[in-house]
Formats: sequence, structure tokens, C-alpha cells
Amino acid sequence: MTHPVHTPVVAADGGLISFSLADLLAGRATTMRVELSDAGAAEPWLTRLVGAEASLAALGQGQADLPARPELGRLALLLWLRRWWPAGPSLGIPSLDPALLDLETAVATADVEDLAEGLLDGFEASPAELFDAAIADGALAASAWPVADDVRALCARLAAWFDDQDDVVRAEAAACVETPAPSQNRYALAAGLDPVAPGEGVLASGRASVDWARVPPGILDAGEDTVTWRIVAAAAATRLEVVVAGAFADAAITAFASHEGEPFAEVPLELGAGRFTGAAELAGTAAHVHSGRITVVVGVADEGVAGTTSEDRAEVVALVRARPTGIRTLAERAAAASADEEF
Repeated sequence: MTHPVHTPVVAADGGLISFSLADLLAGRATTMRVELSDAGAAEPWLTRLVGAEASLAALGQGQADLPARPELGRLALLLWLRRWWPAGPSLGIPSLDPALLDLETAVATADVEDLAEGLLDGFEASPAELFDAAIADGALAASAWPVADDVRALCARLAAWFDDQDDVVRAEAAACVETPAPSQNRYALAAGLDPVAPGEGVLASGRASVDWARVPPGILDAGEDTVTWRIVAAAAATRLEVVVAGAFADAAITAFASHEGEPFAEVPLELGAGRFTGAAELAGTAAHVHSGRITVVVGVADEGVAGTTSEDRAEVVALVRARPTGIRTLAERAAAASADEEF
């Protein structure tokens, strides 16, 4: 089964609309797959989208490969960017600003609602909710400077759309978004573990990679081998120390350690200067774990999570690096401009 990291989707009312990640990132998506879970709910919007004849055939089969609609492809890509974009200096890929992504996704969602009424019934967020998130605490104004003209243009489109929806408050807010001078938002890819104190000894150490599926999006460097851990013997107690290099923002994150497949420690991680760090004392039999297969997982350790592999991550990084500059989203263009400013 293909991991969701490879398949941008739009959750429609009564079905899923999916695209090839490689095609969307390359700007060449020609087909989209519609898979139906509730034909009755899907029939009205599907008929508006593809016409009665094609709709009837798709409803009968439960799925269909249809000509891609650019509005749906753009929304699927933006939703994918919000969840899976592999940012990190170690990869040479800048992070994307959440407020700009929210703004673009608000416009894309409005476009899809205009394309086929009812398609997004029960969708994860409305244009209004996305716009509210974008402007909250002045986030959009602070991030808009590299692409100020484009931000104003998108806000003008939203203002007109909100006006058509009789949402006067948001129409006025969208028409009045300001784009002030730049502000810096960066981090350093911090080094690994600090030296041990005199009298202490390292019993075991290693490195690991962050599984993108187990942590919130936009929090950590997406590169490989950013996790460093060690078991330290001290006079008072034996402890497990974990450092995750490359932090974009704060979040509640825990590292879970296992020995030969058996869990033996949980380490709450706290945000520091460009990294997350944490330590936990090892009591009882766990204090004697220092050989054999030791695994450290950062983020959700539930076996029910569909995790990404190093091959999954490498494939996505390669596709992102090959993405043509001429089809970049607003958030991508802003990230590239900000990166140029820093150097």
C-alpha cells in the first residue's frame, strides 16, 4: 500500500480525490482518481464536476480515473505541503510559512467550492477558518514581505469571495491586510550532545532519523540522522539523553527507547536553541541496558501509525528538489526569497 506521503488527496463528501505526488510537484498532473465511499453523497458534486454520463459510470464502478481539474490539484498539493513538506538546512530545502500556506489554501478551497458546490461538505477547514488562522496574531502581515504584491492579490480575491458570501467582517479584514517590513525567523542546525561531566561514562550511543509521520508538520528538520542519543553512567544514576537537531517551532514531543523491541524509557523533549533535548533516569533493569539493539523513536510510538521509511523520505526530497521554479506556490516563493536574503 502506498504511504500517504506519496499521494496528495482532497477529502470530498462521500469520497477521496487523489493525485500523483510526482505529477503535482512537476506541474504535469493530467488525471485524478476519484474513489467513492458514499455514492449518494457524492452524486450531486460529481455530476457538477464531470457531467451526468461520466458521473453515472463512476458511481457504478465506485471509482474512476478522470481528467484532472487544476482547482482540485492545487488544493491537494497545498494540503500535502502543509503536512509533508520536507524542510531542513541539511537538505537545502527552506521551511514554508504556515500563514502563507493558510492564505493560499483558503483561496484554493474557495475555488473548489465554486467549482462544485457540496464537494467539500464536512471538509477539514472552510475558507473562513483558514483565513482566520492566516491572520491570527499578525502572522500573515509578518510573513508577507517577500511576496507582498501576491499576498495583496490573494487577499483581494478572498475579500470579493467573502463579500459574495455576505461575510462582511472577513471581506473587510481581507481587504485591509498590511505587509510590513521583513522579520527574521530562522534557526541553526545545532550540534549533538554536549560533553559528559567528569566522572561520567557513556555506555552506549547512536543516531536515528525522525519519521515524518510521527511528529507534527513544520516542527523539525526533515533530514536524516538528526537524532543523537546516549546512555550515560553517573554516580547518582544511569540516564538516557536525547537531542533532536533542527527545530522550527515548539511542540509536545517525546522520545521512546526500546531494547530488542521492548520499551524501556520515555524522554520528554523540550525546545532549546535550534534543537529539542531531554533526559530520563533509567531505573531497575533499564539501568543495565547498554548493549544489543537499542532503538529510539521521536514522536508517536503507536504501532498503528503508518510510518515513513528512509526510502519514502528520500523519494519525496528528490521530487521537491526537482520542482520547477516557475510553478512554485506563494509560500515556496517567499521561502526562497527569504533564504536569498539571509545569504
